[in-house]
Amino acid sequence: MINLLIVHEFPLMCNIIASVLDSEPDIKVIGCASGVDDAYNLATQNEVDLALLSTRLPNDGAIRLTDLLVQRTPPVKVLILGITESRESVLQYVESGASGYVLRESSLDDLLTTIRAVYNDQALISPEIAATLIQRVSEFARTFSQTGLTPPDSVKLTPRELEVLELLSENLTNQEIAKRLVIETGTVKNHVHSILNKLGVSSRDDASNLASIIRDYRKDKQE
Repeated sequence: MINLLIVHEFPLMCNIIASVLDSEPDIKVIGCASGVDDAYNLATQNEVDLALLSTRLPNDGAIRLTDLLVQRTPPVKVLILGITESRESVLQYVESGASGYVLRESSLDDLLTTIRAVYNDQALISPEIAATLIQRVSEFARTFSQTGLTPPDSVKLTPRELEVLELLSENLTNQEIAKRLVIETGTVKNHVHSILNKLGVSSRDDASNLASIIRDYRKDKQE
């Protein structure tokens, strides 16, 4: 049974989607929410496998909520609803931790297929988006490799962790990083802790120095 949380800015639309999906034999809608706080509280109080988030939640709500949900233990898988299939649109959600997306023009069958695929750890994306994601991961791995910065787990930094690492090199506080990336301060703390463990360093300063080396390397390559 897939325990599903639906988050949509319009409560009526949320209830309509819930009514349709809850009629499926393998899907149980545990609740509807129209805001980030309500959604996170529902996810905390219930067993949630997957959250269906509207891209139109105000104040970058889908991005912020994705960050919060994927950091939970166990993490909640996130499916973005109503997205346009452009590289920029898809990447910003994937880099925040989303497991999949449903296009604006998708049918109900498409939605159901994607929900079940994401629940089973499968990704349904176009060849173009797949190529873009592979290229992005390769760029990160190549940057670490060519700078000689390759402790065992370094290339396993997530795109979001790499963004945080970059901002650490600017000597920004956790609060400033949270504001820049539009995420919660607690989420930044979790990212920083993960970064330190993966890079095998013990302080923010060490991580910042590492990021500065990477940035200088990129600048040299561009020149």
